[in-house]
Amino acid sequence: MKDLPKNKKIILFDGVCNLCNGAVQFIIKHDKKDTFRFLALQSELGIEICRYIGVDQNKIDSIILYHPGIAYYYKSSAVLEIGKDLGGIYSLASVFKIFPERFRNYIYDYIAKNRYKWYGKKESCMIPTPELKAKFL
Repeated sequence: MKDLPKNKKIILFDGVCNLCNGAVQFIIKHDKKDTFRFLALQSELGIEICRYIGVDQNKIDSIILYHPGIAYYYKSSAVLEIGKDLGGIYSLASVFKIFPERFRNYIYDYIAKNRYKWYGKKESCMIPTPELKAKFL
């Protein structure tokens, strides 16, 4: 993959999901180390990254954390890794690693399945403000 930012972790998210967009705003606000860049799963680059790492983008209903050339995480594992990278109190989320990944993903999938019903859906992906544009790929 070319032209990806060096030393940044990329969060691929559902660009039309209100819950996902709220989570992105939360992460941006608390990303004091400027660790993350954001990309909608529906974008051309999002689709290209999914293909590159071998994730069928049409079958995934999840957030993906991609650390180029190193690893990728999805579903509950992505959430826990993001919390760890945010540091502070958010790193305490890693305590949930005591639960088997299958159990954590069952909870994650339940929320993902109902997210549009509970939080709504946008007609199109959000457009970042000029101040936030550098955070998005």
